[in-house]
Amino acid sequence: MPTVEHVVFIPGVLLIGVFVGYMMGAKAVRDEVRRQREARKK
Repeated sequence: MPTVEHVVFIPGVLLIGVFVGYMMGAKAVRDEVRRQREARKK
């Protein structure tokens, strides 16, 4: 049977990972959109 620490810690780590991944992905998309706009202007 998992302990209380597992029930709290594992979902917490997963949520932090999802949040960090979302932020990194959103930044990559913004950078790519900016690059595409600059390329179209030339």
